[in-house]
Amino acid sequence: MATLDRIDLRLLAVLQSEGRITNAELAERVSLSPSACLRRLQRLEAERIITGYAAQIDPQAVGLGLQAFVRVQLSKHESAAIEGFVEHVNGWDEVVACHALTGDMDYLLHVYVADLKDFSRFLLDHLLNATGVADVNSSFVLRTVKRSPSLPLAQLER
Repeated sequence: MATLDRIDLRLLAVLQSEGRITNAELAERVSLSPSACLRRLQRLEAERIITGYAAQIDPQAVGLGLQAFVRVQLSKHESAAIEGFVEHVNGWDEVVACHALTGDMDYLLHVYVADLKDFSRFLLDHLLNATGVADVNSSFVLRTVKRSPSLPLAQLER
């Protein structure tokens, strides 16, 4: 784990909420010179603490009106079965996140599709046809109460 000081944490917090901020504005916000700020930013990128930059897109605005969380249980837990499933998941654009879990289900997929018909196609054509899938349980999102791509960095300063 990298050692981050207060300035690094402030820099990261600003970037999480304002990714398009200029280096000069960022430097001013964290009380650094622009050159010192740029050096820190380059170090954070080189150390893979900052892993990329992306636009946040409203799913509804681009026609992805249905969001689901799908719990998946595999029939076998040997490395070949797991690798095969992971390879499938990485090829499915509908899946925006996949987490390996403890408990009675093995994976949790976060899926975005246009509608129920599109979800049915995804489920029948992809997920249920994936070798090694024993059980699938889906929950549809009725409303999103909180959605934040930002990590809780303020607690790290304590």
